[in-house]
Amino acid sequence: MTASGRNIVHSLAADRPLPVLAALAAATLAIAYASQYLGGLEPCQLCLYQRWPWWAVLAIAGTGLWPKTNDRLRRALTGLCGGILLGGAALAFFHAGVEQGWWEGLASCGGGSVPGSLAEMQKMLNQPIVRCDQPAWTLFGVSMAGYNGLASLLIGGWAVRMAAARGKSRQQGLADG
Repeated sequence: MTASGRNIVHSLAADRPLPVLAALAAATLAIAYASQYLGGLEPCQLCLYQRWPWWAVLAIAGTGLWPKTNDRLRRALTGLCGGILLGGAALAFFHAGVEQGWWEGLASCGGGSVPGSLAEMQKMLNQPIVRCDQPAWTLFGVSMAGYNGLASLLIGGWAVRMAAARGKSRQQGLADG
């Protein structure tokens, strides 16, 4: 991409971060579901939890796309999306740590829970056991949880930065005028 092409993309993303966030959230969820349903990678409980922040960002960013949404609300929604993604990064890095054996996972991660009734036991026996401490896929030694953590951290940090920068430019404009 040429320098002018990068400037156009950067300008568009800086001026309207909510459509960018919605598109990135949709793409991330598409990758997760394609990996599951087309690639045959069954998600563990922590993998499923890591989808929630992306769904929240998709919904929140989508609400900011209404034409009558003012700049202050768009900035707040952008910052909220960033905060949610940073929380999602923490969850993803927790999962990556479980996969690396740095700490224990949740009881619902394929071991440790004891059924309280016969119905619960039958339900457990009929479901495939997908452990959180064994990555289903890696690339260059990094699992999907690790890549999700990196993406969440970078995109969440970018969103927080965009929300703060838009607030500063607005305050600067008010001070100048």
